[in-house]
Amino acid sequence: MLRVGSVVLGVSDVARAAAFWGEALGYVPREELDDDWGVLVPAEGTGVQVALMESATPPQGRPRVHLDLYAGDAADQAAEVERLVALGARRVAWDLYPDDPDFVVLADPDDNVFCVIDTSRG
Repeated sequence: MLRVGSVVLGVSDVARAAAFWGEALGYVPREELDDDWGVLVPAEGTGVQVALMESATPPQGRPRVHLDLYAGDAADQAAEVERLVALGARRVAWDLYPDDPDFVVLADPDDNVFCVIDTSRG
């Protein structure tokens, strides 16, 4: 049976991306980062690896694949969004929000879009 080993993000600066995603997720480099590649793993416990690959391709405005980061409830979601923005993420003016969204769309410093989800709403 297959399992997800890593989620790979294309980035323009591996070190900058590692700093952002490391702080965002509580991850650390698995080994020393290269200029064009690095893998982050949970600092504690287990979880999916996040690999960072240097890419000259511009990010997609509406990517077909993205990360969903789960927060416990609306208060946790709001606090996490503010924390991520302070780390260098930016809010995305997402034109596909439903009337009462349980998610907030952000972009990392490389403009990779991801969502922060309020999981208390089921």
